Amino acid sequence: MSMKTQSTRAGQDPVEELVGVPGSGRYDAVGETAREPLARTLRRELFDDDLVDQLVAATGEQGVSLTGPGGFLPELVKAVLERGMAAELTDHLGYAKGDRSGRGSGNSRNGFTPNTVATEVGDVTVDAPRDRNASFASTLLPNGARRLGGLEDMIISLYAGGMTVRDIRHHLASTIGTELSHETISNVTDAVTEEVKEWQARPLEAFYPVIYLDALVVKVRDGAHVTNKAAHLAVGVDLDGVKHVLGIWVQASEGAKFWAGVCAELANRGVKDVLIVCCDGLTGLPEAIEATWPSATVQTCVVHLIRASMRFVSYTDRKAVAAMLRPIYTAPSEDAALTALATFADSTLGKKYPAAVATWENAWERFTPFLAFGPALRKVICTTNSIESLNYQLRKIIKNRGHFPNDTAVIKLLWLAITTIEDKRARERARQATRGKDRQSVPRLVEGATVTGWKAALGELALIYPDRINPYL
Repeated sequence: MSMKTQSTRAGQDPVEELVGVPGSGRYDAVGETAREPLARTLRRELFDDDLVDQLVAATGEQGVSLTGPGGFLPELVKAVLERGMAAELTDHLGYAKGDRSGRGSGNSRNGFTPNTVATEVGDVTVDAPRDRNASFASTLLPNGARRLGGLEDMIISLYAGGMTVRDIRHHLASTIGTELSHETISNVTDAVTEEVKEWQARPLEAFYPVIYLDALVVKVRDGAHVTNKAAHLAVGVDLDGVKHVLGIWVQASEGAKFWAGVCAELANRGVKDVLIVCCDGLTGLPEAIEATWPSATVQTCVVHLIRASMRFVSYTDRKAVAAMLRPIYTAPSEDAALTALATFADSTLGKKYPAAVATWENAWERFTPFLAFGPALRKVICTTNSIESLNYQLRKIIKNRGHFPNDTAVIKLLWLAITTIEDKRARERARQATRGKDRQSVPRLVEGATVTGWKAALGELALIYPDRINPYL
């Protein structure tokens, strides 16, 4: 599932989102009525529940498993594929098997070729039909195919969930009896690389009032060593207050050089202006922002600043220090904030934890833009929580990966993880839509979500930056 498809869903008409897409397997919901997936309807038409019960009972009585080697479902898949390919060959030749009209046609059936394919229910050996002229090509099982499409989707889903190639190989062998090589699984996951590149290079909007930047620490192999790198995610807020993941970058160099490349990339993809960039005091970012968008403001995340100063404070004093810090970031003006900081520095706690005071003093220039805004806008830019909630989900996925072979593997997994998380939430929203009054809210994580209190914040921005916002309204 591509981020492009995901982004389209995020802006989808609410009615379309409820009724779903015909044939997609999603539930339709209009009012409190629901229609089951088309595949299930077809199954009921061909195999009623009594017949399914008989099949399950028969396999249990005779000791036949449903999946894996010797299982019933692999035999069923084999029969369906062979019957389907036989019908395809009949259409290709233009006459049925044994039909005399085929004599002298110039082509005929020419036996079978055994072909073992990996499926979601186990390996299946299929007798693929041949024609004498070798001109027949099945669409059900193309020449050279070694696995069905559903298995590839399963592999990608497992990979997006944080499993390594070795874990996936063991999982498939132990659950469905399918043995795939390390190279095969790697090729399947690498197949999305082009889609990731396309998403990473997609055109962006010309104007974003706010962009959030935050980072995840990942371990990446560098020659014979494993080093820590920062994988940065950028989330842009458009004029409607809707959040979009703009890109993922793994920091390969330090400071200004890296951020100059990121800003240049965003500009080349169409971003002409940004009002505020909210981040965690990243080295070199203010200079890169100034070179690319001279009028943009770089704002340090206040929550990050509080956490950074609290690193030096013992647990027993944290509540007291937090109480003394609050007047600084809630001050109505920069002068009032300076007075509050001086009060904290001269206090017993300030003298006990001079490093906490220094944290605020060193970040003062990046913190003070926040004080010039009104309450509604302060709520929007005081923290990068919009990304941190996503990062929390991503950390759960990457924590068991050990290290990545290269930067590309990091971006690929994070992209797959984001799409998987959003797809799960979309399916849950569709399921909840069928529950009528008992439905529960299932928000979007980032892509397509709307910033809380955005209308009031946009009003403040329009008063502060009328010349820069009005051309895009």
